[in-house]
Amino acid sequence: QVQLVESGGGLVQAGGSLRLSCAASGRTISGYAMGWFRQAPGKEREFVAVIRWGGITYYEDSVKGRFTISRDNAKTTVYLHMNSLKPEDTAVYYCAVSGSYSSDYPPGSWEYDAWGQGTQVTVSS
Repeated sequence: QVQLVESGGGLVQAGGSLRLSCAASGRTISGYAMGWFRQAPGKEREFVAVIRWGGITYYEDSVKGRFTISRDNAKTTVYLHMNSLKPEDTAVYYCAVSGSYSSDYPPGSWEYDAWGQGTQVTVSS
């Protein structure tokens, strides 16, 4: 299976920026999407952003215009550039990979086959 390792989390003041990285290793296949989820204390895990193999991106409404998802040329590392951070963005951020997806369905409902351990993002007010 694919192993995913997140990095880049930390403590930042409101209005600041942070870049998360997720590196994939092990068994990988072509055609998968890579994305980010997050889970805040007391809340359900929610979809944040995803980039399809072909480069199409999707974002949760609350992060549109503030977050940008991107990847390297090898498509083995995905990034989440987070700007104008808010305390509400505080959460553990998880990287995930999906090999089964369709634009006919919400990206949060795609089948995600591998998950990272998560990286903590804390935004102070």
